Amino acid sequence: MSSSISLSTILLGIFSSPNPNQHSTPIVPSHQHQYTNEKNISLVQEKRKKKAFSRREAIGFGFSLALLDALAQSNSTAIAAEEAQCALTISPSGLAFCDRVVGTGAEATKGQLIKAHYVGMLENGKVFDSSYSRGKPLTFRVGVGEVIKGWDQGILGGEGVPPMLAGGKRTLKLPPQLGYGMRGAGCKGGSCIIPPDSVLLFDVEFIGKA
Repeated sequence: MSSSISLSTILLGIFSSPNPNQHSTPIVPSHQHQYTNEKNISLVQEKRKKKAFSRREAIGFGFSLALLDALAQSNSTAIAAEEAQCALTISPSGLAFCDRVVGTGAEATKGQLIKAHYVGMLENGKVFDSSYSRGKPLTFRVGVGEVIKGWDQGILGGEGVPPMLAGGKRTLKLPPQLGYGMRGAGCKGGSCIIPPDSVLLFDVEFIGKA
């Protein structure tokens, strides 16, 4: 009869004997059992120590992340509060503006190709467009009617509005006549993304010439 290996004896580290009258022979000699057991116990203890250390590391790392998150939220709150305190100045044309960041670069000139990031909102705060979400600033020639009047005036300046400098960030509040007026924008099937006669808010970041 050919010899066979049973699953249970493999798990126990023992070969089964083909002869039922013959005692099973351990894989590891009997005089090494004590050494093996001591070594296994030592390995188990070492693993427990490492696990406990890893757990402490994880708790510490989690605390650090929580602290960073709290600091970030605090910073965001401070920025929001700073922006909320930015009082709008109303120009004779009806355009209201507020410089959140005054740029340090050159001002734009009429007809110049420039780049600007923006977020456009309705008066109720609903965002209808954002160049940030597209990951690409708007490129256009300023002051020649390629954009709505409020943008040309809000960036170039005039009628009581100072020109923006490259690197600056400005909030603009446009009355309907400097925005899309009675026609609105994005109208389809009786509804408009920008309803007629809407007051518009823009956060504009003047990057500089294109």
